[in-house]
Amino acid sequence: MTAPVCLADFEALARRELPAEVVDFVAGGSGTETTLQANRSGLDAISVYPRLLPGAACSPTVELFDTTLSVPVAVAPMAYQRLLHPDGELAMAAAAAAAGVPMVLSTLSSIGLEEVAKAGAQLWFQLYWLAEQAALERLIERAEAAGSRALVVTVDLPVLGRRLRDARNGFHLPADVIAANLTDAGDSSSHVGQAGRSALAAHTADLIGPSLSWRQLSWLRRRTSLPLIVKGVLDPRDARQAVDLGIDAVIVSNHGGRQLDGAPASIDALAAVAAAVEVPVLFDSGIRSGTDVLRALALGATAVLVGRPLLWALAVGQAGLALELLRAEVTDALTLAGCQTPADASELRTGHQDGRPRS
Repeated sequence: MTAPVCLADFEALARRELPAEVVDFVAGGSGTETTLQANRSGLDAISVYPRLLPGAACSPTVELFDTTLSVPVAVAPMAYQRLLHPDGELAMAAAAAAAGVPMVLSTLSSIGLEEVAKAGAQLWFQLYWLAEQAALERLIERAEAAGSRALVVTVDLPVLGRRLRDARNGFHLPADVIAANLTDAGDSSSHVGQAGRSALAAHTADLIGPSLSWRQLSWLRRRTSLPLIVKGVLDPRDARQAVDLGIDAVIVSNHGGRQLDGAPASIDALAAVAAAVEVPVLFDSGIRSGTDVLRALALGATAVLVGRPLLWALAVGQAGLALELLRAEVTDALTLAGCQTPADASELRTGHQDGRPRS
């Protein structure tokens, strides 16, 4: 077997190993997958004008929340990683720790957050707004006690997007994969398969409250002293309102094309959000290479979150190698663009590869 040399190689390898329904769960989007496809085409359309003769070598590190990241990348929150590998989130956390990048751990992690925290990664905890207030508060307390460096509140999932691949497959979790952070994880609707229905959609409807509001977000800001990041922002007006509440950073994201089908590509929303606020703006949805990271940095991102490529790599036991390759790609892209630091990328001109100016 030829050794992987880029992130795309891991997907090809993983597809040979995984059951078809798990491949669909990872790869799929919502509805007709218009937004999923737009994430890639939007990134591919962007050209970056390199500057010449920077006069010094590139350092890809970045400071974020009093922590040094070896490269402007974090592992995106992704549920049920034991679907891909028996060690699941533990293996991903070990890879993130070795790479010197944060890992955003999902509420729906298949290994408990306290155990994952012991793997040594810079842990940010992703919070879904649970319908049961007491359960939500316990989860926040556990994240704080486990040493989480930040809370990442996902705000674009009042209900689960209609993921048709999962419905067609009657997708459900195997008995040994559970939402380990939740008290009823071993006996939930996520394990009950039914033709034409996604068990995860049913489980999410049972679990998550659809009524998350600005008032509740304000309550959370008062409740925790951790840096608070809002994930799922596409409109500058929402970004400004979040910052007015004291939010420390926003993540421009359309949930990887898995929520509102017909939402814009995340990359098409990034520049306007970045221009609207003075806090760090992170980006996800569609990142597949170091060049994509450069594109996001050029449009105003401080750092990016990477999801599916790392799941494919995890499936073949090589999440660490994937992060190593990505770090090398980001460093090369910054160097070729004439950037001494990731922050320099924000000064680059960008455009569409069809010649139309972008910014």
